[in-house]
Amino acid sequence: MTAERPLSAPPPGQAVADPAPDRHVRNVVARSGTSFFMGMRVLPPDRRRAMYAIYAFCREVDDIADEPGQPDDKRAALAEWREEIARLYAGRPARPTARALLQPVKQFALPQEEFLAVIAGMETDTAQAVRMQGVDDLMDYCRKVAVAVGRLSVCAFGVPARPGPQIADALGNAFQLTNILRDMKKDADMNRLYLPGDLLKAHGVAADAPPHSVLSDPGLAGVCAELVTMARAQYAEGDRLLAQTGQRKMRAAVIMKEVYRRTLDRLEARGWQRLDDPVGLSRAQKVMLALRYGLL
Repeated sequence: MTAERPLSAPPPGQAVADPAPDRHVRNVVARSGTSFFMGMRVLPPDRRRAMYAIYAFCREVDDIADEPGQPDDKRAALAEWREEIARLYAGRPARPTARALLQPVKQFALPQEEFLAVIAGMETDTAQAVRMQGVDDLMDYCRKVAVAVGRLSVCAFGVPARPGPQIADALGNAFQLTNILRDMKKDADMNRLYLPGDLLKAHGVAADAPPHSVLSDPGLAGVCAELVTMARAQYAEGDRLLAQTGQRKMRAAVIMKEVYRRTLDRLEARGWQRLDDPVGLSRAQKVMLALRYGLL
């Protein structure tokens, strides 16, 4: 990893964040290779630090759910994070990421319930087999693992109480539906299937079949087409709300939106029979999007 530039100094009168936790969360983001890192670079320093800390929290609890281990051990580790969030809001966090969140929680009024929602979503992923019985279950999962992150983010961005949460809902749902369509093969390898059982049945696919059998079924294309339609409706709603509120404070989210929407375009163009063919944008393409939409 290349040497990092020091974080910018906070404005006069603003409390100085503890530099060690700040370095920790920045390193978590940088190591992840996520397009999130590029989008966050357009934020003012204090808001950028808040977003790095939010992302690091999400990365750490997601790793608990994804890494090998027994479900009971994973749930215990997530329960410890729930206790750490309680300590954070009591003003005495212990973990580096929670310590990095302490100032943003105070400065930007980050809602405690949204951190707990993310943990609840990760608990879903600790099961030996993950299935969604219907569209309602899928959207509840999206609410926990993606919309909650969006609602934390709009607070850090400084977007007004309305339409901030509504933008977070639309883009959070759009991003997570795109992720599900992109990661079906990888999820199946982990015995996870996020395609809703009611949609599978409607397209003649056995909802209780093993995930890889579902992915090889001819009816898969129809299920995916419906999820693409759902995702595009959410992107369109995000566009509508962003047009109403002005996009400058949401530049980071706009960059991510454009990356994710283009990923969805490529997934649809590839089709649903060659799931081993990776789909994504190159770093150069992401940089171009960051330049284009970071200057709004």
